[in-house]
Amino acid sequence: MSGPLRADALEKTTGRALYTADIRLPGMLHAKVLRSRVAHGRLVRIDATKARAMPGVHAVLTREAIEPGTVPFYGYFIKDQPIVALDRVRYEGDILAAVAAETEWQAAQACAAIEVEIEPLPPVPTIEAALAPGAAELFPEPPIGMVPHYGEGASAVARPEPNVCFAFRYRMGDAGAFAECDHVFEDEFRFSRMHHLHLEPFVSVADCSRGRIEIWSSCQNPFPLRKEIARMFRVPENRITVHVPYIGGGFGAKNNCKTEPIAVRLSQMTGRPVRFCLTMEEGFLTNTQHAAILRLRTGVTRDGTLVARQAEILLDAGAYSDASPLVAEKAGYRAPGPYRWRHVDSLCKCVMTNTAPAGPFRGFGGTQAAWASESQIDMIARRLGMDPLEIRLKNALSLGEPYMPGESGIDSDLGAGLRLVADRIGWRSTNRQPNRGLGIALGFKDGGGVNKPAQARVKVSTNGDIFLHCGTVEIGQGARTALAGIVARILGAPAHRVAVAPIDTDSVPFDQGTNASSGIAVMGQAVAQAASRVRAQVLEFAAEMLHASPAELALEDWHAVRGEERVPLAPLVMRHFGGTGFEFSAEGFFKARHDPRAPLETPCVFWEIGWAAVEVEVDRETGRVSVPRLVVSGDAGRALHKAACRGQDEGAAIMGLGQALFERMVYDGTTLLNGEALEYRAPLAEDLPAEFVSITQEQGHGPGPFGAKGLGEGAMLPIAAAVANAIEDAVGVRITELPITPERVLTALQARQGRSP
Repeated sequence: MSGPLRADALEKTTGRALYTADIRLPGMLHAKVLRSRVAHGRLVRIDATKARAMPGVHAVLTREAIEPGTVPFYGYFIKDQPIVALDRVRYEGDILAAVAAETEWQAAQACAAIEVEIEPLPPVPTIEAALAPGAAELFPEPPIGMVPHYGEGASAVARPEPNVCFAFRYRMGDAGAFAECDHVFEDEFRFSRMHHLHLEPFVSVADCSRGRIEIWSSCQNPFPLRKEIARMFRVPENRITVHVPYIGGGFGAKNNCKTEPIAVRLSQMTGRPVRFCLTMEEGFLTNTQHAAILRLRTGVTRDGTLVARQAEILLDAGAYSDASPLVAEKAGYRAPGPYRWRHVDSLCKCVMTNTAPAGPFRGFGGTQAAWASESQIDMIARRLGMDPLEIRLKNALSLGEPYMPGESGIDSDLGAGLRLVADRIGWRSTNRQPNRGLGIALGFKDGGGVNKPAQARVKVSTNGDIFLHCGTVEIGQGARTALAGIVARILGAPAHRVAVAPIDTDSVPFDQGTNASSGIAVMGQAVAQAASRVRAQVLEFAAEMLHASPAELALEDWHAVRGEERVPLAPLVMRHFGGTGFEFSAEGFFKARHDPRAPLETPCVFWEIGWAAVEVEVDRETGRVSVPRLVVSGDAGRALHKAACRGQDEGAAIMGLGQALFERMVYDGTTLLNGEALEYRAPLAEDLPAEFVSITQEQGHGPGPFGAKGLGEGAMLPIAAAVANAIEDAVGVRITELPITPERVLTALQARQGRSP
C-alpha cells in the first residue's frame, strides 16, 4: 500500500478544485500591463490620456498614479523592483503601466494606446558585460536594502561593486592547505537560465472596496506577502487578508510579490475588485532561474583525498534583485558539496543584467552548485585514474558528521545511497556497448529554510471530527495529505476524518512559506506537537470521566480504550459540556534553535540528498545524447505517503534531465527569443528514459514526525552532472556548459579529433 487516497484527489480529478485563476468576484475588473521594448533607458514621458478615455477603462496606473506615502518597491533583502517603472526601465518586459477595464481585451487595447518616450542607455546583457570596466550601472543610486547576520565563517555585503547587488562568502580552514596538495585543478562551468514553466500562471485578485485589502493569490508564502503589501501601501497587517487556494505549480517562482501590487493599486483606484492574470509568455518575463558562471579551484592529494576548494560563483540576477541574495547564500554555501575538506573559500556574487529577473527555483542554488561540484569531482577522478564512485565514497561525509564547523550533522548515509544507485545501474559491469557510458552524481542541499518558524493548530469536535489549521500551501506536492496523515496517526483516527482548513492569513497560524522542502521537517513538527497536545487534553478529559489515569488509556477512532473496554467519547463530551458540545484545541510551534556558531546562524534542520546514476548513448555523427536508463533516489527518512514521495523524486529528476539536455532561455543580446511554451524546449514523453527507476529510501534519520524529512528537490540536483559524467565515459569529451546540446557535443568530439567544427 503506497498510502491513503490523497486529500486533494477527488477535487482535482473531478475539476472542482479551486485555483486563484478561478476566482470571480461581483463587479470584478481585469488588468493588463504595458511592457517596455527597451532593455535599459530613462523614462522621459508616459501619457495615458487616450487610454483613460477608451471604452470599458476604469483606471490607468502609471508612475504619476502612485499614491503619496506608498513605498513603491518590493524585493527580499533589497527593495528595488517598482510597481511600475518610475525613472528607468531595466529589461525588455519591464512594466511601464497597468490598465483596469471591464474585460482583458479592453485593458489590452488601452495599454496599446499609451504613449511612451524612453531615452536609451547602454545595455549590459550578460554577466561579463555587467562586470566590465565602465559598464552602465542599472542602479546608480543604492536601493533600500539590508544584509542579514551570519554565524562563524559566513559574511555578506550589499553592492560591493558596480552591478553587483549582493555578495555572500563562506570561509573555513587555512588557505595554506593548497600548498600541501599534490594536485590543484581549476575548471569553469556554465549553467543555463531556466524557466519554471508552471502551468498555472501568475495571478491574483485584489479587493480594496471595503476599506481593507483582501487578496486571493497564487503564492507560496502568504504571510510574508501580507507583510510586504502592508509595508508598501502603509496599511496595518490586520487590515489585509491573503487567501491562497490550490496552486497549479510554482517550483519557487511564486514567492513574494508578483502580480499583487498592481492588482491592489488598481483596486484602490477603482473601488472594485481587480483580477491580474499573466499569460504564460508574460511568465517568462517575470521570474527565472539564475544562469551562472562557476569557477572551482580544488586541491587533492595523489590518492584522491579532497583537501581544499575555492569557488567563485557569478549568478545572473537579471534586472532586479528579487531573491538573488538568498540564492547566493545557498549556492555559495553548497559549493563544496557533501565532502570532507580542510579548507573552503566560497564567494557568490549576484550580478545585475538587463534581462528578466531571477529568483528561487527548485533546488535553490543547489542546482548550480551541484552541476559544477559533481562535474569537477568526476573530472578529478579521471585525471587521477580513479573510479568516480570510489572517490566519492572515500571523501563523502559520514552519517552524523557536521557539514561544516558549527553546522548540523548529515542525516543520510551518503555511501549507502551511492552504492544503491550504482548497483542498480550496473556500475561494475564490464559489458559496455560502444558510445554508451555510465555516470553517477550526488546532490545535496540544506533543507527547511534558515530561521524558519512554523505554527499549527489542531481542533477536535464533539463527534471526533478533526480540523488542521496551518499555513503550508498545497502546490501539488501532497502537503495536505501528509500533514493530515500525521494528525490522524497521532490521534488514532482514519485520515478521512481530518479536514485541512483553507489558507487565509486572518485565521491560519503563521508560517514563513512553503519552500525549502520544509512542509514535513518544519511544519510537520509543529503539526505533530499540536496533535500531541490535543491528544493529551482528550486523554486527560477521558481519564477524569472514567476515573482512570491518562496512562491507562489509548485513543482509537474517537474512543477511549482501556484494555478490552472501548468507550465512545462523544457522549462523555455532551454529558460534561452540555448540549452544545465542545472543541479540544491546541497549538504547536517549531523553529530550529539559534546558534551563533552555525554559519547561517541556525543549524540546518535536515539535509536533502539526491543520488543519480545514468546511462547515456551518444551519436558521434550528430552529437545527440539519449538517456536509455536513469536511476534516481532520495531519502524520505520515513515516507508518510510513498506514492507522493516517488512522484516528487521522479518529477524532480525529469526537471533535472530538462536542465541537462534541453532547457534554456535564449537571449539575443537583451531580447528573449524563446519566451513562449511552443519555443521553449522542455522534456517530452518521448525523452523519458526507457528504464526509469526511482527508489525512495527510508533511512529513518529525519527530524520530522516518525523520522521523516523533506524531499522533492534533492533528486533534481545530481542529474545534469551525472549526464555530463556519463557522456565523458561514453565518448571521452567533457561538456562544461548547460544544456548539453548536440551542437556542443559534436563540437567537442570534433575538437578531440583535431577537426574544425
